Amino acid sequence: MWSNGLKRAVPVPQTSPSQPSYKFSDRGLEPGTSKPDTSRVSGPVRTLGLTVTSIDFSRQDPKMGSLQKTTFVLLMFCLAVLGSADYLKYKDPKQSVGVRVKDLLARMTLAEKIGQMTQIERENATAGVLSKYFIGSVLSGGGSVPSPQASAEAWVSMVNAMQKDALSTRLGIPMIYGIDAVHGHGNVYKSTIFPHNVGLGATRDPELVKRIGEATALEVRATGIPYVFAPCIAVCRDPRWGRCYESYSEDPKVVQSMTTIISGLQGDVPSGEGGRPYVGGSKKVVACAKHYVGDGGTFNGINEGNTIIDKNGLMKIHMPAYFNSIIRGVSTIMVSYNSWNGEKMHGNHFLITDFLKNKLKFRVSCSLQKQNIFFISASSVKNNIIPMSRIDDAVYRILRVKFTMGLFESPYADTSLAGELGKKEHRELAREAVRKSLVLLKNGKSAYTPLLPLPKKAGKILVAGSHADNLGNQCGGWTITWQGLTGNNNTAGTTILSAIKSTVDPSTQVVFSENPDSTTLSDKYDYAIVVVGEPPYAETFGDSLNLTIPAPGPSVIQSVCMSIKCVVVLISGRPLVVEPYIGAIDAFMAAWLPGTEGQGVADVLFGDYGFSGKLARTWFKSVDQLPMNVGDKHYDPLFPFGFGLTTEAKK
Repeated sequence: MWSNGLKRAVPVPQTSPSQPSYKFSDRGLEPGTSKPDTSRVSGPVRTLGLTVTSIDFSRQDPKMGSLQKTTFVLLMFCLAVLGSADYLKYKDPKQSVGVRVKDLLARMTLAEKIGQMTQIERENATAGVLSKYFIGSVLSGGGSVPSPQASAEAWVSMVNAMQKDALSTRLGIPMIYGIDAVHGHGNVYKSTIFPHNVGLGATRDPELVKRIGEATALEVRATGIPYVFAPCIAVCRDPRWGRCYESYSEDPKVVQSMTTIISGLQGDVPSGEGGRPYVGGSKKVVACAKHYVGDGGTFNGINEGNTIIDKNGLMKIHMPAYFNSIIRGVSTIMVSYNSWNGEKMHGNHFLITDFLKNKLKFRVSCSLQKQNIFFISASSVKNNIIPMSRIDDAVYRILRVKFTMGLFESPYADTSLAGELGKKEHRELAREAVRKSLVLLKNGKSAYTPLLPLPKKAGKILVAGSHADNLGNQCGGWTITWQGLTGNNNTAGTTILSAIKSTVDPSTQVVFSENPDSTTLSDKYDYAIVVVGEPPYAETFGDSLNLTIPAPGPSVIQSVCMSIKCVVVLISGRPLVVEPYIGAIDAFMAAWLPGTEGQGVADVLFGDYGFSGKLARTWFKSVDQLPMNVGDKHYDPLFPFGFGLTTEAKK
């Protein structure tokens, strides 16, 4: 009989001792034993299940010599050695995810487990580091790139080199590379930059947002990356918060509706599989709902501050979008820096363990907000300061994501999707999103004299303002770098000025001046378009207590609109103070942070498409009113939540 372990051919007494038959014993030269000798085999032993009831040489050709017998024995020995190879269940895709995770977890040392729980920045992932420390994940923070203006192929090459290092370890556990992709693949040169979430919330179009998720997934995969730190499902309750533009709305229902982006990024969860992590193949990515929980409700909008609200309010306002995200199979959730009633979220056992893991049955990975580094030492585990069960729970969840997404079967990226980066169809989608995100707040100094849509054919028009010809200002933060960059040389796209010039009739003279002087303003113009707003910023750098339009924006508005019939286009990540100027303005529209496709602004300004966007945020009169949200008792806005004038497209 054939069994497992290292075996040798040994004689077994038969009826004819001179014609011995052979079997493979489990213990060296001693026949008849049943306990395998695994002293020379590392790890669990595989059972081949091959049975030979009798190998009787008496039935062979009498001319069979010792050489043939020796050959036969050697053949059997080779098969036995092959049979002793360790059967790795975790590498068998036919096994269930649960079986594979448990098998791998049982094989891991403490150092390997700690490594899986560790995510390091790209710049620290130098040659040999991943294999030396068993690192489980690498990330690119804002602006962290292989090289300036790196191509998709360069990204793939970098990721694959890191993966090769990770796979060279004893167990060959692949690493997972993650990146922020909060409005398209923003870190990457020539990617499609979509409007930030504050604008997408104004579209009220969940299907559009899902398509944006699909396009983003393709562009991220084009660079060899399978994991994105998106979407942000914060409910921004105070526009003084520097991350308010990452929030779809102050209304939790609007934010809930926009979790369709998860299905776009990861794929639609199969019927009956809701609530389980899901990634639908090599053209999809692992998504990350963030930041759990209450990050948009901090006192005075202070980033990473304290959210002061009772449990009922937290569950009613800030939690609902997480319910939807889990139902859609989101694979990871990022825990926030903020506190809830004075207790830091990272240490909140009730919200993370009791509620998210146990009550909501969130099965996969809870990641710490990036740069919130802590250290786990082997001694702290061995001394039971950190129980091994806690380590195993965390590693189990991480491995589950990797198995679910197929990373063990397809750890390497390829360049076949390189053409998806900045693809024309994706730019057209972004242009559509821009059109639908624009909110018209004023159109004419009376309802009987609308200014918009503007005529394409005119004698001379003036375009003014710091944001009219500045792609970086259009895109905002999280574009090429963490804080974003001003100027037109950082990535590819269309500025609003360029879009205007390509839209108007060839006979129309377009004059541009960022800050026109009296001489420029003394000319005769049919109308003026003033484009002003905030500079790029991200996170704490965007916290603001005054929310005023940065200089020289207010003076440009006043000087131009006092002289010429004007429309003001505001580029910002939130409502700003405009009440002092609104009377002088003929038409006023919020364009938010539209991204690279400025043509979408011109499409609507000149009537190729109508205005349809609705405010997803309350537009205050004064910062003294803040925080002020729809449904509050003392609600007295300049423009209420849901407001937005409409126009018809010109035929």
